[in-house]
Formats: sequence, C-alpha cells, structure tokens
Amino acid sequence: MSLTIRPDIAHLEESKIVEVWRMGFDIPDVIGMWVGQGDLPTPRFICDAAAQAMAAGDTFYTHKRGIPELRAALIDYHRDLYGVEIADSRIAVTSSGMNAMMLIVQTLVSAGDNVVCVTPVWPNIFAAIQIQGGIARHVPMTGTDHGWELDIGRLFAACDERTRAIYLASPGNPTGWVMPEGQRRAVLAFVRQRGIALISDEVYNRLIYNRPVAPSLLEIAEPGDPLFIVNSFSKTWAMTGWRVGWIVLPQGLTDQMDRLIEFNTSGGQSFLQHGCIAAIREGEPWVKWMVERCKRGRDLVLGRLGSMNRVSVIPADASFYLMLKVEEMGDPVEFCKRLVREARIGLAPGTAFGAGGEQYLRLCYAQGEDRLDEAMDRLQAFLGKA
Repeated sequence: MSLTIRPDIAHLEESKIVEVWRMGFDIPDVIGMWVGQGDLPTPRFICDAAAQAMAAGDTFYTHKRGIPELRAALIDYHRDLYGVEIADSRIAVTSSGMNAMMLIVQTLVSAGDNVVCVTPVWPNIFAAIQIQGGIARHVPMTGTDHGWELDIGRLFAACDERTRAIYLASPGNPTGWVMPEGQRRAVLAFVRQRGIALISDEVYNRLIYNRPVAPSLLEIAEPGDPLFIVNSFSKTWAMTGWRVGWIVLPQGLTDQMDRLIEFNTSGGQSFLQHGCIAAIREGEPWVKWMVERCKRGRDLVLGRLGSMNRVSVIPADASFYLMLKVEEMGDPVEFCKRLVREARIGLAPGTAFGAGGEQYLRLCYAQGEDRLDEAMDRLQAFLGKA
C-alpha cells in the first residue's frame, strides 16, 4: 500500500552525528567522543531520590508543567545563580531539552515562517523547525585563534517579515562560544523592537571554566520580554538518559504551554522529577567536582592537540567540546568514519552543525584523563599514517 506523508517529514534526514555514532555503536573498543555526554553515570543521590519516589507509589499522572516541588526548586535555582525572581507561572518542566525546543517551535512557527539560527549549533533545532514546516536560516560565526565571533549586524539582517524567532546557544554546542554582554543587550533590544521571539539555549550554563556560571539573558530581561530560556538536567548532572528539561517562559504564556504539554506528552514522569529536585537541592558539590574534571580534560586535550601536526583547534572556556581542523581531511563525515574503523575513536563531523562548521570536527572531552590520553595517542598515530 502507498502511504502519503507530509513532505517535511519525508525529507527529514538523520543527523550526521548519529550516522557516525550508529556505525561504531557496537564496536566495543571505540573511545566515543562524538555525542554530547560524558562517561559519568548519574550521581547515586539523584537515582536514590527517584527510586524512593517510585517505591512510595509516585507513579501517576501529575501537573503538566511539573510537580510544584520541582518548580519551586527551579525558582530557587535561578535566584541563587542569577539573582532573579521567576514566577511559578513561567516555569514549565518538559520531557527533555529537545521536547522543550519542540514545544517552543510549535508555539511560534507556522508553515513558511523562518527562525534565524546562530551557527554552528546543535542540529536538532533545524529538524524541529522543519517538522513545523518552517525554515532554519543559518548565520555562521567565524572561528579565530581566540574563539568564535558573531557578526551581530549579519544576524539582524537575516531577519525578515516571516521571521518568528532568533535562536542562539550560549554557551554553545559545539563551539563553547559565550555571547558577550553587549551582543546580549543588542539582540534583546532587537527582538523587543521587532516583536519576534528570542530562544536562548542555556543547557551548558554550568559548564564554564572562567566563572561560576555562564551569563544568562534572564539577568537583563524583563518578565514580559519575548524570551524563552531552554535548559536541561542532562549535562549539568549527568542525566542524559532521564530526558527532563525545562523552559522559562515569557510572561502570559502559561495556559498555552500547559495545553501544548497536555497534547504532546501529558506531562513528565512524576518519580523522575524527585530525582531532579535532589539534583538541584543537593548537587552543588558534585557539579563543582564535575566541572573541574571537565576543565582538566579540556586542558589535557588542548595540550595534546597542540603538539600534533596538521591539527588546529579553537579554544573555548565553556561547554565540554572543542572544534578542531585537520589539514587535508576531505569530507568530515567520511573522515570520522575512517577514525572509527581504523583508529577506534569517535568524533562528530562539523557538517552536522550547520553553516560555519563544515571544516571542523567536534570532540567531547567529558571523559577521564586516562581515556582521553589513549584517544589522543590513537589520533596521533592515525594522523601519522593517514
């Protein structure tokens, strides 16, 4: 039988990251630095809190925007980090950061609309826009010896009458870029004036090495600004498999988001949210230890890459990624597949991350130092033969 499906869905492509990851998923000795997670399991105290809630029978439907105790913990978390007061009505707990992004795009984008994206960036946002029949417009940053730079005028020029939002990630995946304060203020003023939304992906806000927390647009925004903040429990607390995130909404969108969550997931898993409360209430010592571990991993990898012929790397003070170039590597996807087959290391091709990433590879260094050293040994040996 012939089944007709929407062209937007029929033309969805597999992520280039997943394409490489899937190829090496069942090879036991591959050192995987391709996806956005480290080698640490979720801390035991978080798992225990979720298990205790499940054992106590907390396994039923719950509030669509998250259990009240978790929303209260998130309000305290933002106050502690940024000194801002967020109303309970602006907090929406979601079934992952990806689900948060889909909910926002569903709220904003109709067929033919566009979202202007600062790239290179996490590619799932492009698919979320495509699923809604929208268009992702890429505004590439420039990689320099000192980091990544955004031409803010070029960003604004990419917006037109069909633009519904600007999307940016700060700290960025895959770049580690942190938007300077002047640009944060400029983009916020621009969306206010134009009446479009600003989607700020702040999932890596704790993974920063030159200050306690990355700057947030919440610090300079007003409650009524057209600003959506996306965050997740995945990276900060090693909870990628839990699939829990949250949104800080613009004031006045509570009812609409409540309904969207109802018709997407009917709310998150109740017992998992108790683990999330434990992460916030008890997790600061673990977060500080994890960030220091990542910093040591970054420094190790930067030092090793700096000694390799044919390799150049863009430094970054945030996230747990580095973007590197290899001279004469050819197609990044095929090069990454060769690394899996011949060197047993997994990197992500920069082509996955949109315009500006084509010449790069992404490396996730959220691993133990011994494992990173072994990966660098393998890469150096491979480059000596390639």
